[in-house]
Amino acid sequence: MPLSDPDQRMLLHDVADRLNTVAEHLPLPDQIQPDPGLSEILDDEVRHLARLLTYLAGETAFRHRAAGRYPTRVTATHRRTTLALARAAEPTGAALAALGAAVHHLGLLADHTRQAPGPARTRAIASAHQGLVDRLGESRTHLARAAKQLRAAADIRATPAVTAPSPRAASATASRTR
Repeated sequence: MPLSDPDQRMLLHDVADRLNTVAEHLPLPDQIQPDPGLSEILDDEVRHLARLLTYLAGETAFRHRAAGRYPTRVTATHRRTTLALARAAEPTGAALAALGAAVHHLGLLADHTRQAPGPARTRAIASAHQGLVDRLGESRTHLARAAKQLRAAADIRATPAVTAPSPRAASATASRTR
């Protein structure tokens, strides 16, 4: 049985909230240090985001199969919801890829801090740190975009078709105003 319009709106808002939660757990640039705490945060958020991406892909596939099997049950809201979930998969996947790159930069940063001091080490640390900051920011941007898309889709109401007045009603109104 298809979800009602309010249920589908709630679903989209819920997924958007979960994406925002992942973004909120990512450290801000001034909080980024090459310590084990950051690697644990990245580990947790990569797992959460991977589950969300898996959910988006699975729910989209399920809805497409259901629409194929039961085409008479598909409503405009159902189609919009399915499309919104599918569209959110792209920025969610990009956010996950950016987190993967952040893990790489964190590894580089940790490795560079254990090298012998010198100008090359200082430059390498600065470069790895900036890469880490950039990837975390990129991930937050993608997550915000996905959440915004989902909320926008959830807030679109099915607009009733506007019927044009019949020609006779229009001419009667015009004759009364003369």
